[in-house]
Amino acid sequence: MPIPFIAPDDDYTPFPDVGDALREPNGLLMAGGSLSERRLVQAYSNGIFPWYEEGEPILWWSPDPRCIILPSKIKVSRSLSKTIRSGRYEVTENLAYREVMKQCGAPRPGSTGTWVTDDMISAYCRLNTLGIARSLEVWEGHRLVGGLYGIDLGQVFVGESMFSRASDASKTALVHLAKCGRYDYIDCQLETPHLRSLGAESISRREYMGILKTHGRTPNELLPALFGAPPAQQKKPARTGA
Repeated sequence: MPIPFIAPDDDYTPFPDVGDALREPNGLLMAGGSLSERRLVQAYSNGIFPWYEEGEPILWWSPDPRCIILPSKIKVSRSLSKTIRSGRYEVTENLAYREVMKQCGAPRPGSTGTWVTDDMISAYCRLNTLGIARSLEVWEGHRLVGGLYGIDLGQVFVGESMFSRASDASKTALVHLAKCGRYDYIDCQLETPHLRSLGAESISRREYMGILKTHGRTPNELLPALFGAPPAQQKKPARTGA
């Protein structure tokens, strides 16, 4: 079954209902559009995220099931707890957002490409400037050795990616995020054995959408200046007589 495709300059056509996403590949919902602030905010507040490689059209996804971490249930091993207590690392917030994204997009063993494209870096840095995207950085001295970034939807944090250049560095960032007290849910999008070992679990897309409705923020709350009526629906100024 084909998915909708919209033009790159179309910021106003709404996303399809997430229930229309394909089962195979799991969650593929739409192609095309842009990485504008408006389109990205619409996506995340409706349980959708972009995921594609350089040279492909933008692909939009809403998988079922969805992988989440409940901060109160994050698993911290003895060795990780020891690392955190040792003071080896310092954790900062939004101090090196662009660099965290670049490190997350760096080539990894066994990988032929990256989905963290230059266009994505530019788009998410704009969201970071607007206070919607957030990064955590892990430093060993003056060296950036780990971190993560994602989207802040109120009491829900949508994690996009994380990286590690030293033992337990990305795990330290994730534990810091879970224990900061700002979020009731951390959305990990797709389950992996690594995330499962840290306490991640899978829930249905329907349950996830309910979480967004009660704990997330709407596009109007995230970017009120951008979410007025589309141009075609805006009232034309009334004519005045001569």
